[in-house]
Amino acid sequence: MIRAFQIISILEGISLLLILFVTMPLKYIFDMGMPNQIIGMAHGVLFLVYVVMAIVVKTELNWSFKTLLIVLACSIIPFGTFWMDRKYLARKA
Repeated sequence: MIRAFQIISILEGISLLLILFVTMPLKYIFDMGMPNQIIGMAHGVLFLVYVVMAIVVKTELNWSFKTLLIVLACSIIPFGTFWMDRKYLARKA
């Protein structure tokens, strides 16, 4: 389960970066909204899976509630999921 969470966290982080640095400029500078809709939907699904898996992994790794909140906060910070993976998951999988 930890390895699956690592994969989801990396994909979620990539999708957030794609939204911020690729699709949002395309939408607001070049008036191309379709890439934002596609990547946005994928990001939304990945975000929900990330949250559910974080809760499951919390019990598996005996994280405190504070650690869970940090892991969840990392999902909304650019590059946060990559840091979270190194700090909380790298040696566990």
